[in-house]
Amino acid sequence: MEGIPITNIMLNDAMTMLKLTSRTFYIPISKLIPELREAVSSAYLCMRAIDEVEDDEKMPAPIKKELLLGVAEAMKSPNMEEALHQLWEPHRDALPEVTLRMNEWAQLCPAGIAPTVFNYIRMMAEQMSEWVGTSWNIHTEEDLDKYTYSVAGMVGEMLSDIWRWYDGTETDRDKAVAFGRGLQAVNIMRNRAEDLERGVDFFPDGWDLKDMLRYTRRNLKKADEYLADLKKGPARSFCQIPLSLAHATTNLIAIGGNKLTRDAVLKIVSKIK
Repeated sequence: MEGIPITNIMLNDAMTMLKLTSRTFYIPISKLIPELREAVSSAYLCMRAIDEVEDDEKMPAPIKKELLLGVAEAMKSPNMEEALHQLWEPHRDALPEVTLRMNEWAQLCPAGIAPTVFNYIRMMAEQMSEWVGTSWNIHTEEDLDKYTYSVAGMVGEMLSDIWRWYDGTETDRDKAVAFGRGLQAVNIMRNRAEDLERGVDFFPDGWDLKDMLRYTRRNLKKADEYLADLKKGPARSFCQIPLSLAHATTNLIAIGGNKLTRDAVLKIVSKIK
């Protein structure tokens, strides 16, 4: 990606797409300082692009696998733009804008961290293709750990690499994985009804909501430790927002709710310094 100048238009487009696709992450990403903002927004949008493929309810599993493995290959290609264009073109009518514009999001990533970010996107795409192939076959807590690592735990690892690249911040990798896992477990609880409707059950055999709440809170506790270990700075400021929202959503789910209101989100964010 060397030599591609990042324009205000590219960054504005990315931030607009972030706002459309994630209320949780738009806020902390928009508050990041330059370079970090480009790196994290690039990574998030690329991962969101492949997440849309994994979650597509209408697309047949073999095509999902083909596209996800195609992304993994494109991430290694010397001509990523052309590889992604060829991959998406036959399915242009079926895919959302965030996926079709994946190459634009990739171009936003600073050259110094791009190879690392692209490697995580490659790994995530490969592991997503495996989960699609098994129809998200989750029976045990170990299976759940593997899944939450594939789609979120490795995001925690990637963020740790980004923090270290930017200013030398060192983090505990296990706690970084728990940070991602905890956020994903909240999503699993929040989206349970919709997932069951499409025939996917992320709860291990015999688990009820109380079991998933325990799993979530155990990981969020480690995520709290991850945050506490971070020195004051952009990494800590970034992680504090989604983690605070995850705790609030977990508490809401525990009493029968599901989704924080916009006002509740803004209230929580306003308290974070």
